[in-house]
Amino acid sequence: MAGRLFVRRRDGRIEVRLNDAGREMAREAFGHVLAAEVDPEHDWHASLNAPINPGSDVDDPLAVFNRQHDVTSNVELAVATLNEEFLNDAEAWAWLCSLQVALRAFITAKGLLSADRLEESDEGTRDYIKTLQILLFALADVM
Repeated sequence: MAGRLFVRRRDGRIEVRLNDAGREMAREAFGHVLAAEVDPEHDWHASLNAPINPGSDVDDPLAVFNRQHDVTSNVELAVATLNEEFLNDAEAWAWLCSLQVALRAFITAKGLLSADRLEESDEGTRDYIKTLQILLFALADVM
């Protein structure tokens, strides 16, 4: 189990084994999601509020509202549990959803919608994306 970022304990809780840099990365990602929710000028705002399925979602304000509420609720819970040593399933789910939203929003805002565009991006951008992916896969592995 050495090297694992998240570990499911026998009591059902998920142990968070992130170092300070890992928690700071999550804090930054969650912070961007929170900021983008309320700031229409934030780079991520458009991707957070775009319809997932334009054919059926664009004209349904209730679906848009429900999705926005879920994103906000999840990221607020994720932020509230950033310094916790253990997460319950709901908290881990909030982290997972928030990291996924952050990854999608970052990639969309940067216009990295193909492998070629990703390879053309700078090293810092690629590292940020890879780190978010590592956190996502590590957390999904214990869910």
